[in-house]
Order: sequence, then C-alpha cells, then structure tokens
Amino acid sequence: MEPFWKNKPLAAMSEAEWESLCDGCGKCCLAKLEDEDTGEIHWTSVACRLFDAGTCRCSDYGNRLGRVPDCVRLTPENVPQISWLPATCAYRLLAEGKDLYWWHPLVSGRPETVHEAGISVRGRVSALENELSEPEEYFAHLLEEEP
Repeated sequence: MEPFWKNKPLAAMSEAEWESLCDGCGKCCLAKLEDEDTGEIHWTSVACRLFDAGTCRCSDYGNRLGRVPDCVRLTPENVPQISWLPATCAYRLLAEGKDLYWWHPLVSGRPETVHEAGISVRGRVSALENELSEPEEYFAHLLEEEP
C-alpha cells in the first residue's frame, strides 16, 4: 500500500496527515525580507520569537497564530501561492506534484534525518526576532541563499 501523501491530495488529508508533512526543518520560521521593488525574498538567520532552535519547532504551536500576528497558517489553498516556502518543503513539493526527499521523517521513519542531512536550521539561527530592536538590524543576519 502506498503512503498517503502519494495518492491523496493536500485538501483531502486529515489534520494528522497534514501536520505530519512538516519535516521540522524550521526554515519557514526564519524572518524573510522582501525587496519592495522586485519582490525578491532575502532570507535571514533570525527566527521567530517562539522558535526553539534546539528542536527546530515552535515553542507554542497551538497558540502561535494569536501570539505572532504575522505567523502564516499553511492550508491546501494557500500553499501554492506562498512564494517563500523553501524548495525542500513537503507542502510545496506535494503541491507541485513532486515526492518527498529521503530525509523526510515520513520516508526515513526518523525525525532526526532532516537534521542529519543538513536540511534544517538547527545550529544556524543567529538571533530571535525579539532580540532585535530596529528593523535595520536584520540586515546583519542576511543569508546568501535560501538555507
């Protein structure tokens, strides 16, 4: 029998199936800066104030949308429109008709493979957003490319 993500569209997934698609990389929790003229996205190593850099998970996932006004709740409807989702994101991959990578926990059977493969931001967060007081401070944390 094939795994659910190979034969079930995103919109038909149960809440548990949907949530299991998150590989725990933490990339979506990094602050991104958008060039107003070009729309280009620039990644930073600054994470959301609720981000636990050790586990690469939200420290208050159930309440994140109320506590962080600009937190984006992914849905089957909005995933195709979110240009900043990482190229390795399971939600994006499946929306584009692609398969999951070998290191995804659903494929490997182990949550640590995303970190072992160097895909996650574990060890690469330089600051949390609540540690910065001025918007200009984000520029010191710009990354050359998508993490």
